[in-house]
Amino acid sequence: MNTETPQGINRREAVLRIALLMGGAMVGSQVILSGQAIPDKRTSAGFTDADIALMDEIGETIIPATDIPGAKAAKIGAFMAMMVRDCYNDGQHAAFVEGLRTINLDCRARYGTSFMDSTPAQRTELANALDAAQRAKDPHAKYFHMMKELTILGYFSSEIGATQAVKFVQVPGAFHGDVPYKKGDRAWF
Repeated sequence: MNTETPQGINRREAVLRIALLMGGAMVGSQVILSGQAIPDKRTSAGFTDADIALMDEIGETIIPATDIPGAKAAKIGAFMAMMVRDCYNDGQHAAFVEGLRTINLDCRARYGTSFMDSTPAQRTELANALDAAQRAKDPHAKYFHMMKELTILGYFSSEIGATQAVKFVQVPGAFHGDVPYKKGDRAWF
């Protein structure tokens, strides 16, 4: 008969084991759910300054400056570059980079000039055409949807978008369900 009393684990050992289990669950869930190996680090290069300037202009076309600053003021090009580089997979990254090239080719075909050298009206017309093509499920216009999403996300999560485009309360207090609203008021962030 075994007369040894079971040794309990101390708190430090318990925390260590829980951390290992949780870390394994977080890291391993991608492999388990997808049934594939975790992809290696992306081999694609970063964006050039010219690419970031182009993304700034595309963002400014999507959210132009009015009485409040536009997407360019929020440095949307640098945000898009960071998100695509750090968060998108290789296929999405390649589609986005190809989309930057395609926008210039489309602009040159329509107006005889690059996107950077085109007028704001030409840019808007091209963006509207790309948006219509994307809504019609044209697979070649998929990149424009990514650009729109990143512009909106980046702009409204920037200081400019969160404080000047919408109303902002840094530390919310109690809930007041009867706050008066006048037509034309900005939405709350």
